[in-house]
Amino acid sequence: MDKLFKLKEHGTDVRTEVLAGLTTFFAMSYILFVNPQMLSQTGMPVQGVFLATIIGSVVGTLMMAFYANLPYAQAPGMGLNAFFTFTVVFGMGYTWKEALGMVFICGIISLIITLTNVRKMIIESIPTTLRSAISAGIGVFLAYVGIKNAGLLKFSIDPGTYTVAGEGADKAQAAITANAAAVPGLVDFNTPAVLVAIAGLAITIFFVVKGIKGGIILSILTTTVLAIAVGLVNLSGIDFASNNLSAAVNDLGTLFGAALGSEGLGSLISNTSRLPETLMAILAFSLTDIFDTIGTLIGTGEKVGIIASSGENNESAKLDKALYSDLVATSVGAIAGTSNVTTYIESAAGIGAGGRTGLTALVVAICFALSSFFSPLLAIVPSAATAPILIIVGIMMLSNLKNIPWDDMSEAIPAFFTSIFMGFSYSITQGIAVGFLTYTLAKIVKGQVKEVHVMIWILDALFILNYISMALN
Repeated sequence: MDKLFKLKEHGTDVRTEVLAGLTTFFAMSYILFVNPQMLSQTGMPVQGVFLATIIGSVVGTLMMAFYANLPYAQAPGMGLNAFFTFTVVFGMGYTWKEALGMVFICGIISLIITLTNVRKMIIESIPTTLRSAISAGIGVFLAYVGIKNAGLLKFSIDPGTYTVAGEGADKAQAAITANAAAVPGLVDFNTPAVLVAIAGLAITIFFVVKGIKGGIILSILTTTVLAIAVGLVNLSGIDFASNNLSAAVNDLGTLFGAALGSEGLGSLISNTSRLPETLMAILAFSLTDIFDTIGTLIGTGEKVGIIASSGENNESAKLDKALYSDLVATSVGAIAGTSNVTTYIESAAGIGAGGRTGLTALVVAICFALSSFFSPLLAIVPSAATAPILIIVGIMMLSNLKNIPWDDMSEAIPAFFTSIFMGFSYSITQGIAVGFLTYTLAKIVKGQVKEVHVMIWILDALFILNYISMALN
């Protein structure tokens, strides 16, 4: 193991890596249930999507393990599967097969960008201040995800200020979109899930402040035991004998290769009247995918030195390999039958637990593969046990804010929007987009246009075009 993953060189050991892998897996295992539920609303068979989710996750994470030797896990992205379902299929009227075709093209385009100097130019164009802001923003985003998963927030929506999409025959599957009239607030602390999450947060704080090795996975286990004890997890209600693998394989036959068929890519190419709209949808997929990945890798990797710059504007070779892994996984996932596969921000939980090499990723991949046989076991670990981990790791990442020159408003303003807006918009990509746009504006106002890299101008134009497309749709 040491020779394969260079454990001693990275200051780690097998035990730490295994615990980190388990931590990451439990933090992101919810995707095995959420992704099939999300995509099945488009007409895709739920069991087939379950298996396609596993295939995409395993392929991408194994590449991270053996090719990149990094502790990152991959799976279909939450924001991306929502865009796939509610925007591309429900909003724009494409079939799920056509949408899978778009995802496949997105992977190929992003792979070409990564193989050329375009991706290198994108990374090198990011100023030092924005790099620190991206890293801190990942922390804000991660903590907010943890707070939401813990069930600590409720949202009040004024009558007549929201729209309902995708109702169909089952209104329980409807998506509600509210405007700025939606106001967040704390829930009443009177439900077992919330109380267990609060207890889990206290337990996690104890282990972290004490500096106990493996404390993060111990907090998950301790909180899970507590959840079982108070009845939040009902062991008798979990069908451990259930095995849906055969049904999943049959359903997978409907999905596998559909992206490349006549009703997928073939339909997209033949319908020339929709080509501009199709290209904009693919652009949105590509921008979201690549910037979510870049933001996650830089934000979580630079802090602990596994994705580090050799100089102010030079990215590490590992970043290249990580991006290759991510983009290949997206293409393979599309063929299997799922939306864009991306590097998961929940990997930060495993990194926080000490994961530093591909052995962490290998453990995650093995867990994903095994889950195809034992999916009921995943129901044991509630979100109340993993949410506190995300909150604590997010807090750790906020230390990057100290690197920002807050007394220079031309730097402080874009740094604020980059970091804080990630949480407010619930999107890493949107935080980066608004940060880039405000950075350019601030430099123009200050008369420092020459400091804006040409790639920033190009990306600004693409982001603006994407916003225009969103407005028109």
